[in-house]
Amino acid sequence: MSELSIYSEQGGEPVFSTLDSARIQHELSLRGIAFDRCASKAEIALDADQADILSTYAEEIHRIQALGDYPTVDAIRMKPDHPDRQALRQKFLSEHTHAEDEVRLFVEGRGLFCLHIKSEVLQVTCETNDWISVPAGTRHWFDMGEKPYFCAIRFFNNPNGWVANFTNDPIAERFSKLRD
Repeated sequence: MSELSIYSEQGGEPVFSTLDSARIQHELSLRGIAFDRCASKAEIALDADQADILSTYAEEIHRIQALGDYPTVDAIRMKPDHPDRQALRQKFLSEHTHAEDEVRLFVEGRGLFCLHIKSEVLQVTCETNDWISVPAGTRHWFDMGEKPYFCAIRFFNNPNGWVANFTNDPIAERFSKLRD
């Protein structure tokens, strides 16, 4: 289930938490973050490749592309046995920004987006069928967990794909990680 928890940037206990999709969408929209739920699709086959995944979600991809300038689309799929899972997790766990929006449609599993906005940290657990758009320049990090299990369709306006500008702020160390 999708979840939003809002903390002071100092850490501690959340000042707000909800599992309600409408409240999540509302709270995020107040801070310039787009969030929505998409219609359910059939489960993705274990042996599905990127082309299969993108084909299955073609309608949603076109709808999201129409919302912004996202000509490049790919799918990233992580499973607990992925050989680079620990290295990728560590890279994504460091606070960073992007020169473009970070737009993701989760089509399998879940992941934790942590957004550092002004004096708050918003932890958004995204689940299957969640769509999130984090505006360019937003300080954030992402946790896929120690045993990652997710597939997300990624939307880019940069043909080079995922390009991060790391802030070197250790803030992510003060906050909880995705519970496996």
